[in-house]
Amino acid sequence: MFDLHQSQPIQTAGKPLEEAEAAMVMIHGRGATAGDILSLADELIRPEFAFLAPQAQGNTWYPFSFMEPIERNDPWLTYGLNLIHSLLERINRNGVPTERIMLLGFSQGACLVLEYAARHSQRFGGVVGLSGGLIGPDSTPRDYVGVGSFDGTPVFLGCSDVDPHIPEERVAETQQVFERLGARVEMRLYSNMGHIINRDEIEYIRGMMAALITPRPAQVLTASKQPCL
Repeated sequence: MFDLHQSQPIQTAGKPLEEAEAAMVMIHGRGATAGDILSLADELIRPEFAFLAPQAQGNTWYPFSFMEPIERNDPWLTYGLNLIHSLLERINRNGVPTERIMLLGFSQGACLVLEYAARHSQRFGGVVGLSGGLIGPDSTPRDYVGVGSFDGTPVFLGCSDVDPHIPEERVAETQQVFERLGARVEMRLYSNMGHIINRDEIEYIRGMMAALITPRPAQVLTASKQPCL
C-alpha cells in the first residue's frame, strides 16, 4: 500500500531550517490539520527555532483508538512513525542535531510522538505529549528491546485527570516507561480539564525551549604577546 502520509504537505514556521539552532516537529490530532497544531507556534515562538508540522492523510494518523491492538492500526501507524523519522533525518541534514530537536504532539499526535520516541530512545532536545500516551492495549509489552537510552532527555506529559480519550493510568504508565528508558519526566494531570491545551502546559514547554537554547559564551579575542625585537 502506498504511504499516503508521505505524500502530504509539511507546513513550517519560525526560522528557516537551514538557519535554525533548534527545531520542533509538531504532530496534530485526529480530525485536525497541520495548520491547527502549527498555530501553537505563535504561543511558543523563539527566534532560534524552526517549526515543522506534517499533515496526515484524511486528517487521521491511524483509524482506530490508540488503545486498540497495534496491528489493527497498521499500516497507517507505521506510516506515521516513518514520517516522523524522515522529518528528523531532513532536519539533521540541514545541520540541526537530534539533541536539539523537540517532538511535540497533541491527542492522537501525542500518542504517535510518544510511541516514536519510545521506539527510538536517544538524546532528543525534548519530547512533549499533550493529552496522549503510549499506543496499544493494556497488555502491550513495554520492554522496547534493543532501543537506546534517552540519556536525560526532558519529557513533559500533560493531560486532564478525566480526559474522555486518554485514561489517567496510561499517562502514568507512559511516565514510568520513559523514566525507565532514561528520560527526565514531568507529568501534570489537571483536575477536570477538557481535551485541550492549557496555559500552564504552554509555559512549561516555553521553559523547555529556553533551556535547550543555552547562551553561547562570548569569544574573547586577545592579542598575542610578541617579544620586542
